[in-house]
Amino acid sequence: MLVPWPNRVRDGRWTHDEVVHQLAITEPARNNAIHGLLRYTAYHELDRDRDSVTLGADIYPQLGYPFLLRTAVRYELVSDGLDVTHFIENLGSEPAPVAVGTHPFLKIGGVRTEELELRLAAASHIEVDERLLPTGEVPVEGTPFDLRGGARVGDLSLDDAFGEVEVEEGESVHSLTAPDGRSVAMWADDEFGYVQVYTTRTYPGEDGDAAIAIEPMTAPAEAFNSGKGVRWLHPGEQWEVRWGIRFAGFSAE
Repeated sequence: MLVPWPNRVRDGRWTHDEVVHQLAITEPARNNAIHGLLRYTAYHELDRDRDSVTLGADIYPQLGYPFLLRTAVRYELVSDGLDVTHFIENLGSEPAPVAVGTHPFLKIGGVRTEELELRLAAASHIEVDERLLPTGEVPVEGTPFDLRGGARVGDLSLDDAFGEVEVEEGESVHSLTAPDGRSVAMWADDEFGYVQVYTTRTYPGEDGDAAIAIEPMTAPAEAFNSGKGVRWLHPGEQWEVRWGIRFAGFSAE
C-alpha cells in the first residue's frame, strides 16, 4: 500500500504554507522519498468473513509528515475477481495531504506474459528525468506510449506513469488479453486519475518470461509539491477509494 503518497518526492522535500517538510530518503540511489510510509509497517486483522479480510495500519506523526492517520484495506473475493477498498481517516487536528497507490502484478495462467496484449485507457504520458521524477505531461497520440489500441507485452519496456485515464460509468479499466481471448483487467474508481505500468524480466518468473504490474494511483510522482491528485483530509474526515482485479473468458470449471 503506497500511502500517504505513491511514487517519489524529490529530495524527500515538500513545502506547504511556507513550511518545508523533510521526509526520510528511502531511495538513496536517486535521493528521493518513495512509496509512502507503510512499506515496512505491520498490518493487523480488523475483520474477516468467508469472502473478505480487512487489515489495518496506522501512520503516526514523523519526520516530514506530522500527521496522524488511521488506514485500512479490505480485500473481497467476488464472482469475477477481487475488489479492494481503502479507508483513510485523519485522526489529527490539522488537515493532512494523502494519496493512494498499489502494485498489483497481473498474469494469466498457462500463457506467457510476454504474449499478452496490454490495453491502457490513458491519454497522456508523464515524462521523467534520470531520477524518474516528472518533467512534463504530454498527449500519447502519435507516440509509442499510446497503448489504447493494444500492444504486446513482450515488445514493451516500461516504468512509466500515465494520466488522463478514461473513466466510463465511474471507473477506468486497463486490461491484458491472451491469444485465446481470456482477459484480466485492473479497474479503478474515478479517484484514481493516474496509472503506472512496470515491465520487467528480473522479477521472479518462469523461464525468463516477462512480468507486468498495472498500478492504480490517485496522484503521480511529486504530488506533494505539485498538488496534483492530492486529497487534503480535514480532522475526523474519512476517505474511501476502490479498485480491483476482474477476469473474463475463463471456464467455470
